[in-house]
Amino acid sequence: MSDNFEKNVLESEGVVLCGSNSYQKKFFLNPEFNNLPDRVKDELKIMCVLFTEDVSGILLLEYDDEGNLNFKVMSEEYDPAFDEIGSELKIRQLQKEKRDLLEALEMFYKVFVLNEVE
Repeated sequence: MSDNFEKNVLESEGVVLCGSNSYQKKFFLNPEFNNLPDRVKDELKIMCVLFTEDVSGILLLEYDDEGNLNFKVMSEEYDPAFDEIGSELKIRQLQKEKRDLLEALEMFYKVFVLNEVE
């Protein structure tokens, strides 16, 4: 799995915003979202990289068909460093602490990509 980080991103069910891979020490930002402010891109990078450094594995932030931003976590088989319970707790923590950022990213996607107007 770690050899194919970009493949995981491309095969994802939703539209991937960004991701981090602890095995390859890589961060990925979908080029379609290069127009996001640098501050937002930096915050996403820090959030994703710290997540995978903390619990190991691969984290993807991806949009579903309705524009909801979801956390998708994967790991290599038999990875002793991967903390599945810790990853779930960390996701809840990030959803609470980064609520404003995540909601703004969902709104951005709904307005500028899905062309929804509320």
